[in-house]
Amino acid sequence: MINQTKNHLLELQQTLYYSGNYTRRRLHCTRYRWVTEMIAKYATCTPISKAIEYGPGSGIYLPALTQHFTQVWAADVEPAYLKGVESMSHGLNNLSLITDDITRSSLPEASFGLVLCSEVLEHVDLPECALANIYRVLQPGGIAIVTTPQRNSLMEWCCKVAFLPGIINLVRAIYREPILETGHISLRSRREIEAALSNCGFITLRTDKFGLYLPLIAEFGSDVGGRAIEALESRIINSRLDWMLWTQAYVLQRPES
Repeated sequence: MINQTKNHLLELQQTLYYSGNYTRRRLHCTRYRWVTEMIAKYATCTPISKAIEYGPGSGIYLPALTQHFTQVWAADVEPAYLKGVESMSHGLNNLSLITDDITRSSLPEASFGLVLCSEVLEHVDLPECALANIYRVLQPGGIAIVTTPQRNSLMEWCCKVAFLPGIINLVRAIYREPILETGHISLRSRREIEAALSNCGFITLRTDKFGLYLPLIAEFGSDVGGRAIEALESRIINSRLDWMLWTQAYVLQRPES
């Protein structure tokens, strides 16, 4: 069952970045660009050249990590989920795959200069424990790059409706691409995430929000509708309406002492 689910998830993840739907593709490519830009920007700020990504999925960020760090680990709690990036590890000599639970990590304290955790917190029972473990495995002065959905974003509310019985078949017919349930069991608001980060002891170096989704326009507006949503998003960012945006993204640092 895990292997079957893994294959479906990997198929979905690979589809998202090449989706025929403008908005669906843009939502994920925007996050990809942000994460890879932050890796490149902050890699030189880390005290040691070792990095780890928790929940690498299809491994889309691993090439960027292996480019900027001497040693890179990809970790997941289920060994079966690492199979998706196993072939990639053969081409990246500085990449290692390990089984580890982000909420109860067995890795030594202060092991890494950078920790990447993108779209993982919402899939674990206790995101606060995951953040605490990210802090623990970071070297003092180390950098964490974290992204997770905003709990009350338009996208999350629409997903709840889209997966209702009967409606999901219509959604799949419209997109004609793999559509799976998000598996988001622990969504947190911006205030809840920021409170957890503060409790851990993180210094927040940067925070961003992005990813506007408007139902019907995204599905039936073609590329013109998608670009209109994109233009509206640029006006919403950093306004009182930024709760509508799907992704909250953070660059964090463990203090030097």
